[in-house]
Amino acid sequence: MKGPLPGDPWSIGLYTGADPLHLAAPLSIANPIMAREQVTDVRAAFVADPFLLPYRGEWHLFFEVLNHDRRTGEIGWASSRDATAWTYRGIILSEPFHLSYPCVFEHEGDVFMVPETLDAGSVRLYRADPFPTRWEPVAELIPGRLADATPFRFDGRWWMFACPAPSSHDALSLFCADTLQGHWREHPASPLMTGDKSRARPGGRVIAWDGRLYRVAQDCGPRYGSGVRVFEITCLTSDLYAERECAESPILGPTGKGWNGKGMHHVDAWPIAPGRWIAAVDGIRIE
Repeated sequence: MKGPLPGDPWSIGLYTGADPLHLAAPLSIANPIMAREQVTDVRAAFVADPFLLPYRGEWHLFFEVLNHDRRTGEIGWASSRDATAWTYRGIILSEPFHLSYPCVFEHEGDVFMVPETLDAGSVRLYRADPFPTRWEPVAELIPGRLADATPFRFDGRWWMFACPAPSSHDALSLFCADTLQGHWREHPASPLMTGDKSRARPGGRVIAWDGRLYRVAQDCGPRYGSGVRVFEITCLTSDLYAERECAESPILGPTGKGWNGKGMHHVDAWPIAPGRWIAAVDGIRIE
C-alpha cells in the first residue's frame, strides 16, 4: 500500500560521554547519523532501535527500517570506519513478519542477532553467514510473543530480558540458559514486574561497566518513547534477581527541539577508550 510518509519519524543519532550513564550529543557529529531519507532500497517510514558492533576494524550499525509499503519492519545495516561518518548499505534481513530491535553480538567466533520476532510467535536466533549481509535462523529460543528480547552473558550463563506485554509495555520477564541455543527457561523471579510501563520494556543492550551490570529500560509512562531509565542489577543468580535505579536515571529524554525533540527510547553504549564511550540512540522529532 503506497501513500504519504507519516510525520514525526524516528531517526538515529550518536551520543558520547565519559561513561555510559552520562551521554550527550557531541559537537563534532551532525545528528541524526541515520534517517529514513538515507535508506535507498525501500521506502522507509522511519529508522529506529540501533545496535552497534565493532568488527574487524569497522563499526557496524543495525537497526529497524519500517518499510512503508509493506507496513513491516526490516533490518537495515550501515557501516563506518570512524563511528562518525556512516554509509547506509541496505536491508540485510527481511521476513514475512515484522522485525525490529536487532540485538547483535559476537560469541565463540560467530556473530549472532536476536531481533524482535514476536509476530512469529517465538524469540528467534540468527547467525551471520557471511557477516554482515546474510543471516540464517538457527534456533527458536523461547516460545511466545515477547518484545525487545535482550540476551546477555554473565557468570558463565546466558540471560535474557523480554517484554511479554508488547502492547501495554508494562511487564518484564527474565529467562536463563546454560548455552546460547538453550534449553531456555523462565527465571523463578519472573515476571520481574507487571503493571509498570515506566520501567518494564527493554531499551537496549545490558551494559557491563566498572564491574557492574546495568539494565536500560524504556519509559513508556507518560507516552511511548518518553525516555530511557537505567537500573543497576544488584543480584542475579539462578534463583534471585534485584535491581535499583541509578541516580543518573533517566539518562535520555526529549530535548524539546530537533530530531529528538519529542522523545527517545533506546541506547546501545560501547567503551572505545578509557573514560570515553559512544552510544547509538534514537529519537522522534517534535511536532
